[in-house]
Amino acid sequence: MSKPTPEPAANSKAGPAVPTNFLRPIVQADLDSGKHSKIVTRFPPEPNGYLHIGHAKSICVNFGLAKEFGGDTHLRFDDTNPAKEDQEYIDAIMSDVKWLGFEWAGEVRYASQYFDQLHDWAVELIKAGKAYVDDLTPEQAREYRGTLTEPGKNSPFRERSVEANLDLFA
Repeated sequence: MSKPTPEPAANSKAGPAVPTNFLRPIVQADLDSGKHSKIVTRFPPEPNGYLHIGHAKSICVNFGLAKEFGGDTHLRFDDTNPAKEDQEYIDAIMSDVKWLGFEWAGEVRYASQYFDQLHDWAVELIKAGKAYVDDLTPEQAREYRGTLTEPGKNSPFRERSVEANLDLFA
């Protein structure tokens, strides 16, 4: 037998508590100030498997914020690894988003549709010295990343010349 729910304190406000997170006040402030006229979010799954609880949370946060503030959410598949992706997963993800009660704005988008543009932007970042080709192994990358108590360290490849990075990236 469960314990009875305690009565609210005499000084508590009437009505249900409104759930919140750190994003709501930021979105509200940006809309109120005119910094942005509309909220637009996106859900970008990689179609290489079925969704899990973490995906469901992301869907609810992104679609929920957009719905709450009268905005839109785009469904954009991060389909840049064709060896691991399948139409079956795309169809399942779309079905799951609808099952959770959400609809995306406009057409479904695919990162592969603008892969050339992404590549061009990466080249621009390399030319500006803001991106580089990193040849660390996954194990080395973990070592360089740092921890909660120790800062990470820069990759030795970070200091490559722009020309060397462009040659490696090509």
